[in-house]
This record gives sequence, C-alpha cells and structure tokens, in this order.
Amino acid sequence: MNQEDQNTEWKESWRDEYLKWICGFANAQGGRIYIGIDDRGNVKGIVDAKRQLEELPNKIKDILGILVDVNLHKKDGLDHLEIIIEPYPFPVNYKGQYHYRTGSTKQELKGSALDRFLLGKQGRRWDGVPLPNVAISDLSPNAFTYFRKNAQRSRRINQEEMEDSNESLLEKLHLLEGKLLKRAAVLLFHPDPEKFITGAYVKIGFFKTDDDLLFQNEIRGSLFEQVEESMDLLLTKYLHATVSYQGLQRIESYPYPETALREALLNAVAHKDYACGNPIQIRVYPDKISFWNGGQLPDDWTVEDLAKQHPSKPYTPDIASAFFRSGLIEAWGRGTIKIFKECQARKLPKPVFKYDLSGFYLDFSIRKVDNKQRESRLPNMRLEASIVGNLVDMIARRLDPKDVSDTVLESYRILADNLEIKSLHMIRTLSQSPPQRRSDIMASVGLTNQTLNVKRYFEPLLLLQIIAPTMKDKPSSRHQRFMATDIGVEVAKQMEKNDLRRNL
Repeated sequence: MNQEDQNTEWKESWRDEYLKWICGFANAQGGRIYIGIDDRGNVKGIVDAKRQLEELPNKIKDILGILVDVNLHKKDGLDHLEIIIEPYPFPVNYKGQYHYRTGSTKQELKGSALDRFLLGKQGRRWDGVPLPNVAISDLSPNAFTYFRKNAQRSRRINQEEMEDSNESLLEKLHLLEGKLLKRAAVLLFHPDPEKFITGAYVKIGFFKTDDDLLFQNEIRGSLFEQVEESMDLLLTKYLHATVSYQGLQRIESYPYPETALREALLNAVAHKDYACGNPIQIRVYPDKISFWNGGQLPDDWTVEDLAKQHPSKPYTPDIASAFFRSGLIEAWGRGTIKIFKECQARKLPKPVFKYDLSGFYLDFSIRKVDNKQRESRLPNMRLEASIVGNLVDMIARRLDPKDVSDTVLESYRILADNLEIKSLHMIRTLSQSPPQRRSDIMASVGLTNQTLNVKRYFEPLLLLQIIAPTMKDKPSSRHQRFMATDIGVEVAKQMEKNDLRRNL
C-alpha cells in the first residue's frame, strides 16, 4: 500500500475502527495507537501528517468526548502518528456502542458484561443495585436466624446489633438503599431468590463418566441455606467416607478434606457473577470433583495469584461482607491458600484453578485408580437394582389394576432409585422397632423435623408405601405414629441380604 492509499484509508476509516479502538482503550486501562506502522512494527508512513496532528485531537473530542495526546514521529524519513489514550473514569461510547480493550483484542460490551462495566464506572457492583417489588417481610425468618446464630459464634457483630429488628440488621450490613433491598439482600435472605435472579441455585451431579450422569440434585433457597444443604449433600450422598475407630470413637474420612471442600463451595457462592443466569455446578466423579461458577477474576489477576498471598477482592462485596460477618469466610484472601494447604496435608494432588470466558473452575482429584477401584468409590446411595425391581413389583400388586401403567411404575422406580442414605437408615430403624413419632424417626438419623427435611427424606418412604401412619384418618393427631409396612420390612431384609448395612 502506498502512502497516498494509506492516507485515504485513514481518512475514511478513522470514524469507525480507529474510534472503536480509542473507545476501548479509554474504557480499559488506556493505551497507545500508532498510525503509519503495520502490525509487525514496520514504519510505512502517512502523508499530510502535520494536518492530521492538528485535526485528530479535535475530531476525537467532538465524537467521543475525550481528550487524547497525538504526537508526530519520523523514522527513516517516514512520518507516523502516536495517539496516547488515558483511562477514563466515565463510560465512553461510540455510536451508542461500548467497546473494551482486553489484552490485544477489543470487544463490544453487551448484556451482563455491559451492565457490569457501567456499574463499575459508577463505583458500584452488581449485588449492590436495589431491587424493587420485594419487601423485608418477604425474606426468610430461617435465614435471619441462621445468620444471627453464626454471627454470634464468630463475634463479628455485637450483641446490640444481634437483637435489632431485621430491618436494622440489614441497614447495619449495608444491604438497603433507602427503603429498597439490594440484590445481595434478596440472595442472602429470600427463601426463593431465583424468583428475582435467574440461576440463583446450586446444581450437583454424580457422573460415572463425563456423559454418564447417575443422579443429581438442585439446591435452592437463601444463599445461607444453599451452602449448608449443598455441603450436607456432598458428604452424605455424593462422597463415600471410609470408617475407622480410635477406641470406641467412630471416625469417618472423606476422599477430600472437608475444610477444602467447604472453602471451595463458599468461594463459588460468595464470588459468583449472579448476572450470568447459570447455577453453580458441582460435578462429582469417582476420582475427582469439579466446582464451576460464572465468576470473574479481578483485573490483572491470573489463577497463579490464587496460590500465593493476595488481597481479598470479592466480585460481590456485599454478599462477601455478609458471609464474613456470619463467620463463614475470612476477609484476607486466605481461602484459596487454605485449600492448597489442606490438600497438601492429605498428600492429595494440587487443586487446579482454571479461568476462561465461561467462568471459574476449581478441580480436586485423587490418585489415578483402576476400574475396579473406580466402581468401589461410587457413593453407596442407591438401592440395589434387584431391590428396586422387587419394591416396584410389590407396589404394583397393591394398586388397582386400572391405575397400573408403565408411566406410573417408572415413576415409582425413579423415586426408589434415588432414595437418600438417611432415608435408608430410617427403613432399617423402623423395620426393627415399634411405631414411632415422626420427630423421633428424623432424630434417629440426625435430622430436625422441619419441612425441608420431611419432604426430602421422609415423604418418599410414604409414597413408596415403605412406611405408613398408624392413624390414617387423623393425619395431624398428636398421637400419630409411623411404622414399617410389610413392604418396608421386606426391603430391609433384602438390604441386609445384599450387605448394604455395612455401607450405611
């Protein structure tokens, strides 16, 4: 390309591609653009450089509203221009488009990325934006109780604040803007935050291989409830603990350090980009476990920074602050270092942090195992297939023939196939004891009698006719008791026969 052609191209294109790049630099960390130099650094020169030196700053100011420095340089007798762009504290747009320079590329900001960018230029974060049409009275009393109990234990909130009203507590946590709740408040304390924020839940799945999903759970509710229930599911359903004894004390050892898993879960929940619309995903395999969330690393950080001392820069600071006040997390950026140290102490492979445009990954693994060992590490969660088949057959014989269909039987099969380990404990307990109150049955496996636990562990046994009430006509009677049916007794016998008792 000769000098005249290049000058003509610049005159025609500076309103477009060059201005997009200038916009991108101004919205990011600033930078320099050279005119008359090719991509390899070779000076090609431009004609009429002095006139462009005078005109460019004014044209850029008129179109973009920003000031730039333009310098004229000469090399080997050829003129070229240098445009110096400083980062701007306010968002800069070109024809209504917002561009952002990252690395050696430029991208147009759209959707949630644009939302984050505009809020950042205002000194705000996504979780600090107020949310209309939700009131303090809509929030979960259980979530406030959980917060107060943990905050009292951590001593990161004084007793006077603990005894304040929920509204006063939210004000102390900076979760109100005027009379409106911030998004963080809804996520932390609402019983169904997904009603307002898509994807605000946790999904856990057990995979035999990448394309062979055996079972899964979705954990919803306030973020505090999501953390506790997700951790409980990981330890009781998805990970197989080995049992040893010290004297009479029973010791359960999981393949991964519980502290490291909890830290990984808390990081995923507290630092997630909730604008992404996707749930946190935890994929459990026989020999590894992977946490994913749509999170963002701070600018200029790499995953290598997480393995060394670093400051705390939470992506959602209001959520992280509430988690800190409740004692769930630290505020010194030590969480990832703790994960490394816990795995090192257990002589496990170093956890792997990965980050790409889709989000943030944290992978734990154990030593390579052969196929036989792999099968033995599948969680002891499900009834043997033969027991499930016999159970469905027994239920079918009790049903009215007109109600029996393949669809109905398959529903029973799925329900039986996904009974949780604590439900299996209940079957064994009731098959060997007289009728008991529901609260006593729940307590026998370490559960409270709250609705969430009843629906998850107790009601499936009623639906499968494994247990039954003694007073069917008075379901709410305070004298109500529950007993194992003949189906339940038979299932317990088959469990014993298949040596499931040892694994429970």
